[in-house]
Amino acid sequence: MSSFADSAPALPDTRRWAWLPPVGSAAYYALLAAVGMLVLGPLGGLTAAFMNFSIGFYVGGQVLAGILGSVVTYGYGSEGKHGANYIQTAAASVAGMMAMSTLIQAMVWMGMPAVPFWQMVTYMLCIGMMGAGIGMLYTPILVERMQLTFPSGLAVANILRALTDPVLLRQSVSRLFGGLAVGAIGGWASAKVALLGVIELSTSTFGAGLIVGARVGIPALTGGLVFWALAPYFISIGWLQPDEPFRKIAFLIALGMILGAALIDLSLIFWRAVHRLRAVSEADAVAVPAEQVGRGSGPRASMPRLLAWVGVWTVATIVAGMSFFNEPLGYMVLVVGLVYVFAVVNGISVGLTDQNPISSAFVVTVLILASVGLKDPLLGLMAAMVVFVSSSVAGDMQQDRSTGWRLGSNRTLQFRFQVAGLLLGAVLAVVIAQLFMTAYPVLKLDQTAMSASEAPTQWTSAMTYKFVGVLRSLTEPKEFQTTAILIGLGIGFGTELLRKLIKHHAAYQRFAQSGRKGFAIDFCLDALFLPSPYASSFGGFVNLPTSAWFAAGGIASSLINSLKPKAPATASELPDDMSSTSLVGGGLIAGDALAALGLGLAGLAALL
Repeated sequence: MSSFADSAPALPDTRRWAWLPPVGSAAYYALLAAVGMLVLGPLGGLTAAFMNFSIGFYVGGQVLAGILGSVVTYGYGSEGKHGANYIQTAAASVAGMMAMSTLIQAMVWMGMPAVPFWQMVTYMLCIGMMGAGIGMLYTPILVERMQLTFPSGLAVANILRALTDPVLLRQSVSRLFGGLAVGAIGGWASAKVALLGVIELSTSTFGAGLIVGARVGIPALTGGLVFWALAPYFISIGWLQPDEPFRKIAFLIALGMILGAALIDLSLIFWRAVHRLRAVSEADAVAVPAEQVGRGSGPRASMPRLLAWVGVWTVATIVAGMSFFNEPLGYMVLVVGLVYVFAVVNGISVGLTDQNPISSAFVVTVLILASVGLKDPLLGLMAAMVVFVSSSVAGDMQQDRSTGWRLGSNRTLQFRFQVAGLLLGAVLAVVIAQLFMTAYPVLKLDQTAMSASEAPTQWTSAMTYKFVGVLRSLTEPKEFQTTAILIGLGIGFGTELLRKLIKHHAAYQRFAQSGRKGFAIDFCLDALFLPSPYASSFGGFVNLPTSAWFAAGGIASSLINSLKPKAPATASELPDDMSSTSLVGGGLIAGDALAALGLGLAGLAALL
């Protein structure tokens, strides 16, 4: 690799302002990398890490980075869409790696000795680089051959295609920054105003609800209420102690629900993937949109170089795990092998449903390790980290490449931008984890060992709770814990099977689309009568107030989007996947994250 872009044919000069660096120049790529890695990536990563620490899941930053990247490259006209795509690729890589900071919190909860900074960064970097290579290795099949939708990738492509529409750009940016301002004010007020603290206001949780809607928000609250109501029964049968929070047993049932539903979904995904792979002819597979013709300027892709990349970083990951954490060779080889499986499974899931089941991949990995003799939960954590981080990075690579394929952006350049983002993201993941846990010491406390009265209200850390709980439960098994997981698995499997049978029936689909009555019945089925196990299980991982604010945001989002008048479509109207509520919700999350970080830094400064 002689340079970041290598030699490339001259492109037409579409710059609106002569002071901008020419497309393809070193200064041009430096501008894109700086904006993606140093501005948008850390902002998205701060938001993702905050969501994991406070709620327990995070929203991918591709859409937000795509919008803001469009602002930066607007001056390049139609050619700017490629630059904005490279920006969002780098930014999403930084943000995705920073979201992995929850694994470092899990290490603290489990009492793992402090790992030297350079070792932790090196380990995460090796895993990330391996995941990026494996993800890119599968893109010719998932993106180009099977032509999976990759909904977020499609949304970003639509955003970047709208680059030349100043009205659309102004509307989306104003909603994002409006939400950011409100989120920052709300985050500060909830920490400073006693009344808001009593009601446990969380603008970020409300914002997450705005993004997902009532069909997810209401089941999350309902699930939480059911688990809360069952707490006395769990106490009576010895599954809970009187002073323990209901989620200490509910999370096991919720895990089982996710796994049960995943069995149905993964089976369908594989069936649809095989069917689609057979159905797509070679002519259709190589056909690309007209706008892509002639847009392959830049370094050519090389399969031997990619295979060498994957091989080197695979070996590096195994060596790092064995050297830094005394992982047995057999465990490391096993988890690396699982990465090659989950990169396909999760990639198909992202392509079809926009969901990357990385938590399920972690849990399944621990189950497999336990089945081959895993006894040490710390070894299990560091080994399962390989699958968790790699699955996330590979899914991001495939999602981003789907955008690049639609736009005709250069494949090799896009890979290089992701790699650059991972390099910084691995460092910032460790930094942001240490920063948050230092600013908010409550994040260091193992909530799986806390009573209900001791559990923090604003930092539920559901993802960490899930990881630590399943590691301890499966490596130190108790009969009732296994029973709880099996009960959840049965509920999840049965519920998802019924949902698929009903909602995929042609007569029901016609009824659901027939008018207001059909819409109302379909909404009640999703939100109340037969909700998705993925949605209702959320209530088992977090405190009840968190579910309540999540549901409130979802209800508000659905009401706004359902009641607003249907205006005639115009060229400057926001696309469905860029709705006002989702943009405002993303801003609320970012604003609340900035407020939390600012308050934490202020507290640290006061102690110095």
